[in-house]
Amino acid sequence: MIAKLTGILDDTGPDWAVIDVNGVGYLVQCSAKTLTHLGIRGDKVVVHTEMQVSETDQRLIGFTSAGERAWFRLLTAVQGVGSKVALAILSALAIEELQRACANGDAAMVARANGVGPKLASRIVNELKDKAGGLAGYASPAGMDADIGYTLPGSASADAISALQNLGFKPLVASTAVAKAVEELGEDAGLNDLVRVALKRAAG
Repeated sequence: MIAKLTGILDDTGPDWAVIDVNGVGYLVQCSAKTLTHLGIRGDKVVVHTEMQVSETDQRLIGFTSAGERAWFRLLTAVQGVGSKVALAILSALAIEELQRACANGDAAMVARANGVGPKLASRIVNELKDKAGGLAGYASPAGMDADIGYTLPGSASADAISALQNLGFKPLVASTAVAKAVEELGEDAGLNDLVRVALKRAAG
């Protein structure tokens, strides 16, 4: 399973990019927002990836943040939402906008994406409404870029949230506890310290 690529942006198209990793070019499908963040040919990039394998195809989907990848996984779990539709939604909406739309039941906002009709948009917000809060840790803290949020490549916050969830804490509890730990320790805190303090907050 390929989870992340670090290399040079070799080429791009309308919905794809080629990342050169030590001479091997990986073709990744991307949302418009991800392509914008990657920059220009020759730039060094870090891309979080999701690998999809079927009987007739295998492809890599690329994201600039673990948060965007987490939302992609949630979206594709909804009946009728494949990778193409999920990427269209992530092209139309920043992850913070998508989170708000699901939390507030705002199907019209989701329907702004190409290929998403009112019926499918309603199904998406209804199915993901209860899960939207679980990704609160992927929303942007004050003073940070709204499209990037906590989950810059290698983000200790994202890893800490994942660690707490692996220990059995619900997503919303984990993300809230890590957010409090970041406030207490600062944004440069290491993973071990974040997990240690977040565990105290979650248990409390």
